[in-house]
Amino acid sequence: MAQRPVREYLLEKIGKVVKLEHPEIEKRGDYSFYTTDKDVMIKEDEVIEKVERVGGFVNIWLKNDVLVNQIDEVIRRGQQYGGSTGGSGKRVIIDYSAPNIAKPFGIGHLRSTIIGQALYNLYKFCGWDVVGDNHLGDWGTQFGKLIFMIKNTDTADYSIDNLEKLYVEFHKHAEWEDEGRKWFKKLEEGDAEAKEIWEKCVKVSMAEFDRIYELLGVKIDAAFGESFYEDMMIGVIEEAKRKGVMHESEGAGVIEIPGIKTPLMLLKSDGGTTYATRDLATLKFRREKWDPDMVIYEVGAEQGLHFEQVFAAANMLGYIKEGERLVHTKHGLYLDMDGKKFATRKGKTIKLEEVLEEAIERARKLGNTDQAQAVGIGAIKYFDLMHSVQSNIVFDWEKMMNLQGNSGPYLQYTHARIESVIRQGGKLMERYNLSNYRVNKEEERVVKMIYRFGEVVEESASRLAPNLLCGYLFELAQRFNTFYNKHSILTPTGAAEEERGRTREFRLAMTKATGIIIRNGLTLLGIEAPGRM
Repeated sequence: MAQRPVREYLLEKIGKVVKLEHPEIEKRGDYSFYTTDKDVMIKEDEVIEKVERVGGFVNIWLKNDVLVNQIDEVIRRGQQYGGSTGGSGKRVIIDYSAPNIAKPFGIGHLRSTIIGQALYNLYKFCGWDVVGDNHLGDWGTQFGKLIFMIKNTDTADYSIDNLEKLYVEFHKHAEWEDEGRKWFKKLEEGDAEAKEIWEKCVKVSMAEFDRIYELLGVKIDAAFGESFYEDMMIGVIEEAKRKGVMHESEGAGVIEIPGIKTPLMLLKSDGGTTYATRDLATLKFRREKWDPDMVIYEVGAEQGLHFEQVFAAANMLGYIKEGERLVHTKHGLYLDMDGKKFATRKGKTIKLEEVLEEAIERARKLGNTDQAQAVGIGAIKYFDLMHSVQSNIVFDWEKMMNLQGNSGPYLQYTHARIESVIRQGGKLMERYNLSNYRVNKEEERVVKMIYRFGEVVEESASRLAPNLLCGYLFELAQRFNTFYNKHSILTPTGAAEEERGRTREFRLAMTKATGIIIRNGLTLLGIEAPGRM
């Protein structure tokens, strides 16, 4: 029984579709479901200790041995514990990060990168075939503006900082807008000079992005920029015309979306393409190359209308197979303590590298010299992921680095504490007997969390909600630390040596299982779990 998920067993035993949940108040059972069907019955057996019906609620208590034996399952499966094969045979593409070429990696792209990587890890752990795609912003009118500025200033400095300065300077001169459009048109038409300048911008930017990704511990499978789809966009436009989906409006080519007032523009009046054209070409390419069952766009909420239009247009064009899901996560913004968009005092976007460097420095001040990068970067990631994806986040360094509260450093410290205990336990961990061990109150609160890990992982993936996993890990760590502060693991009390030995075996095993789960959970969130701090 230990190898079979408890939830799966109970649902099969109930025999009908019910929403099986964990009661918020633990004294009401380990599982509960609501039904108005009086014929739905479930009885005690080798797994179920007690069943109680209160009105329409059916509360279920698990037997002590079922909870305790799950510890052995955790230790046996190790790094694989909590994973499943539920996604076997299915493929998901996760579109995340997507920084813009010729601009510094800003704080605005951090959420997409962190959340996207966590979703990638969660789906992979649930058995899906996962493809991460970094849809780089390397095409569009902004490059015409940049090419014009590079030509106009005859610059040889292609550093990110200088490219950003040139872009800002361009927008001080409204009379240059036509020049920007002309140069992008040249780039689209394959002008050799325009393409050479553009390629230099891309090369410098990619080197910068790779350096940031390495610092973040992020590696994305594919990086197809918008430019990659340039040749495919003509086919999208021709197909839209042929199928009668696109029509002309004031010289532009648009698609009218039922239920949406604003039409989707595929072709500008000057013949230039748009973000929508590129996104539709991307969808068509992804279907042909990867044939996904789901595509998740980890992109900010401000793009909500755009993706609503693109998803509808893709269906009209037949780019989506039957049953395929297109999902936009709509993540929120980082805000400062005043509730305004997180930016420098001058209103400029904060560079991501500066934030990461400060996090590492703050970790050093906590006394984590050897693990400063793991703790600092982990603190940033966890602080983001502990919030719901759709919510805005007030950027708060104190909460982020708090060793006593719901934070990455707190979980990392708990893991390091557990590893220390296991090292001290040494050979005592080589054997343990969990059968018929009766847990005390603090031990029970820990084991009642351990068996839920796999369920939380699946729910976090299906709901696109890494914050659920964060909440679970924090609760588990709190319960373990409460136990740790009240009871000795290596030198338990007891009247007889045999009793003390059994208690020691159980507590070491429970401690090891807790450490495995915290490490597995942090790994899924893209956070390191140091063995020492």
